[in-house]
Amino acid sequence: MPDVQMPSSSGGLVNPKHVKGRAVYFCYPYTGRPGVPNPRGWDDIAGAHGSTPQALGYAAQFKRFQNLGVGVFGVSLLTQEWIADFAERNLLPYELLSDEGARFSQALQLPCFTIDSVDYLLRLSLIVADGIIAQVVFPVAEPEKDAATILELLR
Repeated sequence: MPDVQMPSSSGGLVNPKHVKGRAVYFCYPYTGRPGVPNPRGWDDIAGAHGSTPQALGYAAQFKRFQNLGVGVFGVSLLTQEWIADFAERNLLPYELLSDEGARFSQALQLPCFTIDSVDYLLRLSLIVADGIIAQVVFPVAEPEKDAATILELLR
């Protein structure tokens, strides 16, 4: 994992290279926000929708991840303020990480797409052990089932 610090939804910083043990990082493009329109053409982009169901799927399965000793992190290019608002509104029990500036995603050469000069991550999940990527799930075709899929792979 790259040696970069990312702001978290809890207000702290997380450096994935230094996270001990096993962890899952699910990357997602965007989460809607009340009163803010989606990016232009969002409804026409295959796979763009699904970040909220994906995040809620991880929240629903969070105890199972804890029982396996696996940390859970969501990663997007959204700002720390944006991810903190989303995490608070949805009562997420894990941290979301802001890769604003794209240092993490560029270091890993993660796939992105662009709308009106704004980059968004394509949806994928990383299973990591002591800072080393053990498995990549890409594409994530059914975001709402991603957490269950990752749990099966971890077992």
